[in-house]
Amino acid sequence: MSADAWPEGVARHALDSVDSTNAVAARLASSLSGPAWIVAAEQTAGRGRRGRPWSSRRGNFYGTHLLHPTEPREVVALRSFVAALALRDACVALTGLPEAFSLKWPNDVLLNGGKLAGILLESLGQGGRVQHLAIGIGVNLIAAPDAAEVEPGAVRPVSLLAETGVRVTPETFLEALAPAYARREESFTRLGFGPTREAWLSHAARLGEQIRARTGHELREGLFETVDAHGALVLKTGSGRVAIPAAEVFF
Repeated sequence: MSADAWPEGVARHALDSVDSTNAVAARLASSLSGPAWIVAAEQTAGRGRRGRPWSSRRGNFYGTHLLHPTEPREVVALRSFVAALALRDACVALTGLPEAFSLKWPNDVLLNGGKLAGILLESLGQGGRVQHLAIGIGVNLIAAPDAAEVEPGAVRPVSLLAETGVRVTPETFLEALAPAYARREESFTRLGFGPTREAWLSHAARLGEQIRARTGHELREGLFETVDAHGALVLKTGSGRVAIPAAEVFF
């Protein structure tokens, strides 16, 4: 597959204004037999992790990749790493600035240390089986939220335009992202999480440095040692190594 070829067998649904692309994906899921990208020019009820509002100004990228995975739920969840790598691939392809982009566990893409993009995985299924997976992606192409819109201590939001001077339309971004995701997905399904994990770690922000991770009301601090084979963050703390399966990470 060439770098700019739309992946074979993947549908595309381009909409104007929606509540959220993940919500649209949930409504369409049962009627779509194959993978699909659902993108919108505007979201009126965009969401980030833990139900937080996601600022959705026109000109930025809002999209969801809908899949029908067959693996166990814990394997399906590892696609947050697949999506993060694909996002970084697309950003590098469009800007030619590989050193500027890094990855923040578990699901953010950073540009010059600021938050450029976020990923939200949502699934539908029964009895522990995932029938449909929605990988929601938001990218600040031309505008970033105001600092007042993000929680205290969070990574500062940035936009691609302000940080690099490169203006990219949502349509152009999708043309780079869709094939990038298809390549990363093919590696993940064929080779397992190992190569994806290694690739992610090679671009990880603050690896080997002191960070803080909040799980619920508990705050842990330690050396960011690695991400384990299950996607958990591994911290080296004063009381030993700790594997954290889900957390908010602060630098």
